[in-house]
Amino acid sequence: MTQSTTGSTQDEVHAKKRRCAQAALHYVESGSVLGVGTGSTVGYFIEALATRPGLIRAAVSSSEATSALLRAAGIEVLDLNEVGTVHLYIDGADQANRARHLIKGGGGALTREKIVAAAAERFVCIIDDGKLAGALGAFPLPIEVIPMARALVTRAIEARGGRTVWRRGFVTDNGNQIIDVQGLAMCDPPALERELDAITGVVTVGLFALRPADLLLVGTEAGTETI
Repeated sequence: MTQSTTGSTQDEVHAKKRRCAQAALHYVESGSVLGVGTGSTVGYFIEALATRPGLIRAAVSSSEATSALLRAAGIEVLDLNEVGTVHLYIDGADQANRARHLIKGGGGALTREKIVAAAAERFVCIIDDGKLAGALGAFPLPIEVIPMARALVTRAIEARGGRTVWRRGFVTDNGNQIIDVQGLAMCDPPALERELDAITGVVTVGLFALRPADLLLVGTEAGTETI
């Protein structure tokens, strides 16, 4: 049995993820159109949602992988352009702080995740407590870039003190590439998000600070903490 960096075994981490995923069902309105994110914790949420057939009218998905899981659970997937209002968006994060700022995009779906989050009336983020931090930055910051601009964006980020790694061989659902970045100061996440978004060739940045989560549900050994 493997041990996580927080000291929890993998079984314990999975139990925490299931705990917060199940808690998120409390916020889902009957008959609503639900936005659904991407990742392992969201996978547990979809499992929980599948036990409540007919609870939602349909879903808007942030990735092709999530769309497949939703359809397998018997849930209709709509294009965001067909939907008047996304009542609630449920998604995970790679790292979060208590201001509800997030780093997302470890799975590469950050652009669609950011679009659905922007369209949602409410954004509930579900994480295990190993992803809750006092400050962001331990997890590399994903940045989706237009392929022809990868070197241009890399130079601009490195000029700001960032250390970059091109996620070789990975193509997003939008046909773009990902640069993972460490070493940038994240004392003001909203300001950093604005600055990086302004670099020519950047599609979007995995910082969710200008539109943070409205609520964090954090799975712990004792239960679920709400922030």
